[in-house]
Amino acid sequence: MNIKVLGPGCAKCQQLEKTVKDVVKELAIHASVDVVKDPKEFLKYNVLMTPGLVINGQTVSSGKALSKGEVTQLIINALDREQSGKS
Repeated sequence: MNIKVLGPGCAKCQQLEKTVKDVVKELAIHASVDVVKDPKEFLKYNVLMTPGLVINGQTVSSGKALSKGEVTQLIINALDREQSGKS
């Protein structure tokens, strides 16, 4: 699983990065978590407001600092999509 946190490094972006890393660790899944600070990259994912969250190439959130529960649910949904795609 590939997860990207998009943002210039603001407090909300840093909080989202920490939350994502905490959830990945708690779920004990293999995932790369990358921080993307280049505004040109934001546009590739249709993120006009940061922070943005991209999971496996799909933008799942933009312009909002997500709660731990929200991040957990988004990652679980992405895991479910991965599993159904492999079947």
